[in-house]
Amino acid sequence: MKNFDAYSKLEELSLEAKQRHLAGLFNTDNDRFKKFNATMEGMVFDYSKQNITAEERNALLELAEQAELKAWIQKLLSGDKVNHTEGRAAGHTFLRDVNNPKPEVCNEWHKMEELVDRLHSKQLRGFSGKAITDVINIGVGGSDLGPLMITHALKGQRNVNAPELHFVSTLDGTQLQRLLKVLSAETTLFIVASKSFTTIDTLSLAKTAREWVEQHSQSEAGTMQHFVGVSTNVPKMQEWGILPDHQLQFWDWVGGRFSLWSAIGLTIAIQQGIAGFKAFLSGGHEMDVHFQEQPFENNIPVLLGLLGVWNINFLQVAGQAILPYDSRLKYLASYLEQLEMESNGKHTDREGGFVDYRTCPILWGEVGPNAQHAFYQLMHQGTERVMADFVLFATPAGKTERHKYHHNLNIANCLAQSRALMIGKTDQDTHKDYPGGQVSNTILLEKLDARHLGMLISLYEHKVFVQSVIWNINPFDQWGVELGKQIALEILEKIEQKDPSEFDASTQGILHSIWDINHEN
Repeated sequence: MKNFDAYSKLEELSLEAKQRHLAGLFNTDNDRFKKFNATMEGMVFDYSKQNITAEERNALLELAEQAELKAWIQKLLSGDKVNHTEGRAAGHTFLRDVNNPKPEVCNEWHKMEELVDRLHSKQLRGFSGKAITDVINIGVGGSDLGPLMITHALKGQRNVNAPELHFVSTLDGTQLQRLLKVLSAETTLFIVASKSFTTIDTLSLAKTAREWVEQHSQSEAGTMQHFVGVSTNVPKMQEWGILPDHQLQFWDWVGGRFSLWSAIGLTIAIQQGIAGFKAFLSGGHEMDVHFQEQPFENNIPVLLGLLGVWNINFLQVAGQAILPYDSRLKYLASYLEQLEMESNGKHTDREGGFVDYRTCPILWGEVGPNAQHAFYQLMHQGTERVMADFVLFATPAGKTERHKYHHNLNIANCLAQSRALMIGKTDQDTHKDYPGGQVSNTILLEKLDARHLGMLISLYEHKVFVQSVIWNINPFDQWGVELGKQIALEILEKIEQKDPSEFDASTQGILHSIWDINHEN
């Protein structure tokens, strides 16, 4: 990145940017919003509250040109092997073109539709002949966070015939045991979602679920009526015993954190119906088209990504807050934590050299009104500079006057917070002094439905890709998660042998403390 001419220019421009107050940009330009926003059908992206001038924006656009971003976008969307460390494409965008699908993708849609129709028509029955009433999704990471986030957001729009959905991901088993105590084995279906179908977290929970059903079922065939597998590894699904018509497949060119668009999104289809699932896909594809076709100066993912680069690499803002002003997006920040930090949390470039610049923000977030009473204190009066994305919807969740009142109150709070973070307030009492100058974007969508949610998620995916191109890193591998898995298996073996002597003193000490406590009890 530092080899580009635009980088030097941006470094020079940033010296002035660091000295000015954000509010001053509004004081000198009444038309600032018009000059610093971008739109597409269903979405307005306002970045006027960023500490940036037109000259600095132009330099960022030049940085994108010098990094050959346009060519990289074409590589991504045409299926080139952009994931070079694993030698494969990142083809998640192929999953959401509902008008021109790949044959193998279309085939999985048909299989998903058959399962969904059987569930909705009460024809998918368990070992006793009773219809399925509850579905538990067992998965971790991308097999959990994406579907959980979407189905929670769209729960109020669920198909009336859809069974209840539950999500289980924690290795300690408490989520699963809590559900097994209140649900019936006769009417519960488990979705075992794992890209490799070897993930110990997922398979250990699936084994517990299987043993629970076996306690009530009279046959292996009856037990397996209660399980659906979603994986790239068909042989492993078969080995586990998943019935052929209960196997759904996706492919190694779909990364785990991008897999909600694939059969991993089965829970979305169950809740919304296949038409609702395809509306979600269509929204994502609309953003793909925008990303591919719009010039950079009007391209929302490109601008969102470049603004992050400006803040992180030139203004030294390392924190990123995600602030949806809608409780239905409770899990959005958790989903984006994985999407961004697993993708761009890298310290080596594409050539294998170590980078000497920041590559990813530390991202967290919460539903806005809750966040106001939690960590906004740090943003308003703390010592850390933080960039924020406010997510807002123009249309209320309901049509009553009370819905409209609460919606207006929500809008007022969102705009008040972004404005307060920007302008601040000087007070002789230092305890009441607000520095201001905290930068933010506001992403305004028409309404919260499957289509617009698809647009929003696709936007952030492409933002991550834009930044990876500028930083010259591969956003599609995640070697950093492998070491911990490997060591966990080594420790598990030694736990069973009661011999941790080959590990460090801390690991040995904790294990011996656990054994002492359990011995005393």
